[in-house]
Amino acid sequence: MGNNNTHKIIIAPGSSDVEVKRSHFLGVLKAVRSEDEARAFIEEVRKKHYDARHNCFAMRIGTPDSVMEKSGDDGEPQGTAGRPMLELLKGAGLYDVCAVVTRYFGGTLLGTGGLVRAYSDSLREAIDRSETAELVVGRQLRITCGYSLAERIRRLAAGMKLHAVKEEFAADCTLTYLVRQQDAAAFSEKVTELSLGSSEPVDEGEVLFADGERPFIYG
Repeated sequence: MGNNNTHKIIIAPGSSDVEVKRSHFLGVLKAVRSEDEARAFIEEVRKKHYDARHNCFAMRIGTPDSVMEKSGDDGEPQGTAGRPMLELLKGAGLYDVCAVVTRYFGGTLLGTGGLVRAYSDSLREAIDRSETAELVVGRQLRITCGYSLAERIRRLAAGMKLHAVKEEFAADCTLTYLVRQQDAAAFSEKVTELSLGSSEPVDEGEVLFADGERPFIYG
């Protein structure tokens, strides 16, 4: 993974119902980790809306370094649904996501431009109503130290806005943090300085994690 890659995932999907000339465009999103999961979601939506004219989709699965993208118009004129939906997902920086917009035909033809706008507006509204999390590449660093040093390290970590994965207090203290890739070396150096070389962080490996109010490792 590249050191500066960041991208977003859906953690609470939104939905939409956009009406254009009596046609209804129902947009839904789901977080997925594989094409099989995405296909299963598309089929689930298709079965739910078995009486709808079209169920168009777009998916992006992977990371900025390696992403698989697919879309489909499901009977609409080529390029009027799936492709603009995929461009919206790309513009929003979303990965590991599948979007489906279902159309209930209202009896009036919209033309290619009207279809592009309608499918785009429906998905845009669903995205706007979704909760997302930004993922960053980082390191998980573990520090073992005495109690007095632990408090100083905790203050250092708080000042750098690092996320504590685990804190264990026994004979010694063990503190484990999620650190952005670009901050890992500086944090390690400061810990070594604070401890006068007695406590050097142990790098437990690269992780992808959500960096926000509710941090979590994306595994």
